[in-house]
Amino acid sequence: MGVNRSKNPYIAAMPKSSPKAAAPKPVAAKALTKGDHVFLVDGSSYIFRAYHALPPLNRKSDGLQVNAVLGFCNMLWKLLRDMPPDNRPTHLAIVFDKSEVTFRNKLYPDYKAHRPPAPDDLIPQFALIRDAVRAFDLPCLEQIGFEADDLIATYAREASERGATTTIVSSDKDLMQLVNDKVTMFDTMKDRRIGVPEVIEKFGVPPEKVVEVQAPETRPTTCRACQASASRPRRN
Repeated sequence: MGVNRSKNPYIAAMPKSSPKAAAPKPVAAKALTKGDHVFLVDGSSYIFRAYHALPPLNRKSDGLQVNAVLGFCNMLWKLLRDMPPDNRPTHLAIVFDKSEVTFRNKLYPDYKAHRPPAPDDLIPQFALIRDAVRAFDLPCLEQIGFEADDLIATYAREASERGATTTIVSSDKDLMQLVNDKVTMFDTMKDRRIGVPEVIEKFGVPPEKVVEVQAPETRPTTCRACQASASRPRRN
C-alpha cells in the first residue's frame, strides 16, 4: 500500500513468527505489595497516536479500517519487547476512556465541548483494539463516567500507598502533575523517562504546582478532580 516498512517504526516493530520473538507472558495477578512496580499504559493516547501514524489500511474481508489496530498492537508489542530486564513491571494494565461523557460534564457542561469527535473510521476499531489487548493476555481498565487519566491517577496513588512504584506510559502533560518519587512517566515516542526534574524543566514548577500553571492556560486540567480525591473511581 505504498508504506515504507523500513522507516515506519510502527510497522517495523511487528515481530516475525519465531520462537525467539515471543512476547513475555505476564505474571499471574497478585495483590500489590511494597517493592512492586506497576506499569499503567495510557491506551486511549496509544489509539490516537497509532491512527494518525499509519495510512488507511483496510481489512480485505469487509473493507473495515484497521490502521489503528495494527499501529496499536505494534506499539504495545514494542513496549513489551524492549522492557529492560532491570525495569520490568510486576503489574501491567492498559487503561482506556470508557465514554465521552464523564462526571466533569455534570460539573461543567462545556467540558471539552469544542473537541472534535473521533473519526468515523476509527470508532469501529475501538472494540477490536480492546480484543487485541486481551489477546496479549493483558487487562483493560475502564469505567463509565471516568477518563483514562482518572483511573491512572487512582491506581498510581493506590500503588504508592502500598509502597509500590508506578510508571505511567504516556506523554500527556496533564498526567505530569502525578509525578513524584514513586511515580514516573515514560514517553515511548521519544524513549524518554519523565521524573520530577523533567517536569520542572518543562513547566518551571514542581509536579504538585502543574495544575496551577495549566488552569489559566486553556481548560480545566483532566486530573484535577482525581488528584483532589473528590471523585475517586470505584474499583471493580
